[in-house]
Amino acid sequence: MKRMNKIAKLACLTTFLLGSLQLEAQNVTISNNLLYDAWLTPNLRVGLRLAPHWSVGVTGGYRPWPTDDHKSKKWKHLLVSPSVRYWTDSVNVHHFFGVNLIYAHYNIAEVKFPFGLYKGFRNERRQGDLGALGAFYGYSWPLGRHWNIEALVGAAVGYTKYDRYECGECGSKIGEKNRWFVIPQAALNIVFNLPGRPKKAAQPVEPIQTTTIPAVVQTHPAVKTDSVQVVTKPESVEPAIQRLAKEYPVLANISEYKPYDCSQVLRRDNRALFVYFPMAKTDIRPEWRDNQQTLDQIIDATKKLLALDDTRLCKIQIVGLASFDGSVKLNAKIAEGRAEALKKYIQDRLAVSDDQFEVSYGGEDWADFRDQIEEAIANGSSKSAELRKVLEIIDNEPDLARREQKIRKLHYGHTYQYIKEHLLADQRNSGYLRVYYDYKK
Repeated sequence: MKRMNKIAKLACLTTFLLGSLQLEAQNVTISNNLLYDAWLTPNLRVGLRLAPHWSVGVTGGYRPWPTDDHKSKKWKHLLVSPSVRYWTDSVNVHHFFGVNLIYAHYNIAEVKFPFGLYKGFRNERRQGDLGALGAFYGYSWPLGRHWNIEALVGAAVGYTKYDRYECGECGSKIGEKNRWFVIPQAALNIVFNLPGRPKKAAQPVEPIQTTTIPAVVQTHPAVKTDSVQVVTKPESVEPAIQRLAKEYPVLANISEYKPYDCSQVLRRDNRALFVYFPMAKTDIRPEWRDNQQTLDQIIDATKKLLALDDTRLCKIQIVGLASFDGSVKLNAKIAEGRAEALKKYIQDRLAVSDDQFEVSYGGEDWADFRDQIEEAIANGSSKSAELRKVLEIIDNEPDLARREQKIRKLHYGHTYQYIKEHLLADQRNSGYLRVYYDYKK
């Protein structure tokens, strides 16, 4: 009994420390397994969001009953289970896969488990420890800003070592045993999220101007003339969306929208925003170059647009791009991954549906690269002569794979090395082109 109490205290301390870390990070979930409750076992899980698709957590369950050791039938146990989850959409939304470790100390006697499982517990008492490694799949349904319902199923493989006793109350020890086992896992969790999903921002209120003017009508000599206050609208009030578009040039009226054309030179539009990636990477990295500032602009501009009552979000246009180094097929997948990563980054933070996005996969951005070459020549690059040969290759070689190989071979690879160091980094991007809006009718 003393051993179980010490383990229980350790589990509580671990849960408290993890909870403190999560509260500081402000990405906390606190959940309770209703199926575990049905077996009269108090339980709690505390989770922490690590990244847009990853979370960790620890589950604790403790059943001290019966507290009277002289009672024959018992199912006393302590369980601690840390876990890691991968979410296909975003943390706490829809599908997830996970792995977990399980430790339990138990003292069980005369218990009939369902489906004929663990028959040995029916006629003797067993007390021991177990450890297991499990895997599971689950689905989470958001119910509001703070609540989710999630269900999961899985299985675990483990090892246990226990002492055997003749009966549940006071029988003598009849031996020791250890064995491997497989156990099912299932949960139906009610989940509380902290701090919760973001609220819709309040609509800015236009100031009302008041003007005091002298009264000009007097109905009776005994009535004194006084000044009266008249509420007037400003002579010229600029619509909120126009002020917002001046603050965030990435916003544009839907009348300016044009479908993506791979022949366009995207970097020439100084109103567009670009998120950059390291070579061959497709995951969003806020610390890379000036990405954090760009990502903040994207979220802030879109959030403020969504908050306006007289304006609606029509379309978020995203184009994924890659530099030409590497195979054409691989670069197409990289461009697709970058565009989708930016879309998910936005959806992790804002309530924007799939049909409000236009996501295009630009593949290798030769149009932008050609423009960079011309700009380098115009700026008097020391490699201008070699870069002119690059332009000739781009204009005269339609096969993209052969085009790349010819550029790589120029001047024994020195030209390509210059291009790689000075130009290609700006092509490894997900082009966040524009956010388009329209007025509500």
